[in-house]
Amino acid sequence: MSYREGIDFDLETLEFSSYKGVNFDAYSNEHLKALWRKTLKTGMHGICFSMYEDGQQPGDIITAAQVERRIKILKPYVKWIRSFSCIEGNEHIPRRAHQHGIKTLVGAWLSDDLEKNEEEINALIKLANEGCVTIAAVGNEVLYRGDLNLEELLAYMKRVRAAIPAHIPIGYVDAYYEFSSHPALVAHSDVILANCYPFWEGCPAEYALQHMQQMYGQAMDAAQGKPVIITETGWPSKGENLKDSVPSEVNAMQYFINAQTWSKKEQIDMFYFSSFDESWKVGPEGEVGAYWGLWDKNEKLKF
Repeated sequence: MSYREGIDFDLETLEFSSYKGVNFDAYSNEHLKALWRKTLKTGMHGICFSMYEDGQQPGDIITAAQVERRIKILKPYVKWIRSFSCIEGNEHIPRRAHQHGIKTLVGAWLSDDLEKNEEEINALIKLANEGCVTIAAVGNEVLYRGDLNLEELLAYMKRVRAAIPAHIPIGYVDAYYEFSSHPALVAHSDVILANCYPFWEGCPAEYALQHMQQMYGQAMDAAQGKPVIITETGWPSKGENLKDSVPSEVNAMQYFINAQTWSKKEQIDMFYFSSFDESWKVGPEGEVGAYWGLWDKNEKLKF
């Protein structure tokens, strides 16, 4: 996800929830790091899998050994792993996670490349029928990017729904507000898969938890009683400011602690973005893109 024109944090309309997060005023930097590590150690519902090492990027073929190494790092901390594609080595993620007893939210990456879309859809169906997919995500932010129109996206969703076992839920991942704008997405989804990023809407860090709760609430309102999963949320530890959103180690730690505490308290399924820093993201997102991980690019915990 990246900055969205016209979707900005507005302090005047922010509706504060009853839960405001941890009061960090008395925390030194070392105490904050200790709380961050304690929060991580208690475990997360899920995390987004970062596929690429330094020098790698989408389109490169990734080995099963690399995937296995990273899954072993994540295994002590997560119940679920989310992947974004089903080809070019991404297919190893649900297979290896399944072998380790980790549940999987498996995405087919759809774009305006219709030939690649066929590869992705067929690979997702194959993985689901192998028993490696717990939830199937048909596309990620396709509508936001304008790669496909709604009718084209729904056709892929219907195709996957018909081709995989009925007990495997399907959905589509996009920004929380897309489900309000497109009721047909809700109608054809078993689960609503919503990305919720206060950072990309220019929200100050001190209001980020409340704003993320507001995003989740909007997705819940659109869901018509269907379950809602936060498929991405996070805060970068370094990079350029975006309006009032400031990347920093302190803000990244505080947001992680608050997001995890809130999701556990309210029993909300959430996938944190992301596991490892990925240098290739500097291209699409600017410097900030490379610093969303809980682990650095060398697979070492940041804090």
